[in-house]
Amino acid sequence: MSKIRIGIIGVGMIAKMHMEIYKNIPDAEIVAAADINETELKFVSEKYNIPFTYTNFEEMLKRDDLDAVDVCLHNNYHAQATIKSLRAGKNVYCEKPIAGRYADGKMMIDVAKECGKKLHVQLSTLYEKETKFAKRLIDGGKLGEIYLGHATGFRRRGRPFVDGYGSSNFVKKDISGGGAIFDTAIYKLAQILYLMGMPEVQRISGKTFQKIDMYEERKLSSGYNVEELGLALVRFKNGAALDMIESWAINLDGFDGSSIAGSKGGIRLYPFKYMSTVEDIEMVSLPEMDIVDERWHSVNPLEYAYDSSQSHWIAALQGKVELLNTAEIALSSMLIQEGVYISEERGCEVSAEEVISNSVSNAVML
Repeated sequence: MSKIRIGIIGVGMIAKMHMEIYKNIPDAEIVAAADINETELKFVSEKYNIPFTYTNFEEMLKRDDLDAVDVCLHNNYHAQATIKSLRAGKNVYCEKPIAGRYADGKMMIDVAKECGKKLHVQLSTLYEKETKFAKRLIDGGKLGEIYLGHATGFRRRGRPFVDGYGSSNFVKKDISGGGAIFDTAIYKLAQILYLMGMPEVQRISGKTFQKIDMYEERKLSSGYNVEELGLALVRFKNGAALDMIESWAINLDGFDGSSIAGSKGGIRLYPFKYMSTVEDIEMVSLPEMDIVDERWHSVNPLEYAYDSSQSHWIAALQGKVELLNTAEIALSSMLIQEGVYISEERGCEVSAEEVISNSVSNAVML
């Protein structure tokens, strides 16, 4: 089967992470890259042996030998780059979150359907061993009726740029769309939604904070105007609920790990534990994760297609596996993420319908 030929839009920090993974996938070939930063573009093309480079990504899209485009831009640039790529006849892999607002994410999905192309969003937690083990137990009925999800992400002090990591683009609403809720909460939120079976969101209550001191000079130079801590309580139409807490900075020593509770059993994801009641005895089970994972890879020739988001994407484009519906998972996550901001602004719980009707595109035109 022929290799999947890829064009990269944006060659910054995230793109380099993607390229490191692609270079270990035999069926992936990066043939072109585009970025307005000519110096960085030259450096990346030489390091990763990319034969064709462009300072205008729309020129790259004119190539008729690209099977897919990988969008590695900041959040508010996702929609325009993705839509233009889809309309140019390319399948699109997009960095998380799907976009900067629900309205933009919905438009991306609609255009993908209209063009008959695949849209895949980078949700790396879906391919972790913990997620795969949990999904097996859930599909096997070991949790019974799932009624509660708990999504957590913790950094003691890890705000982009102002704490020394990443660029200032991560902390400006007009480019990033938001802070911790957009940058890191998406991973655990999408993971829990996926494991809960993608229940339909009914109502969202949210709160955000920016309280921890930061270097004043870096705050001013960056234009820092996003949250460092976000919380949410989500009610679903099936009666289930989810709570979320995500921090870039907080004066605590950690949160308990993400978890799922059902009528017959529960799962703590990090470290992985399965809890159940057997013969009226409360039990805690710890799986032999590495042993099981090795066996699955030995007996299933397509197990590698679930080792990473990129491996899955390439295998799906080759028709070897069905593409996980990451775009819809990411859009449902975005509905909650945007709902947190609207709830914070209004000081009350909001319905999913209110979020959808009030969502306005903040996509940067390219």
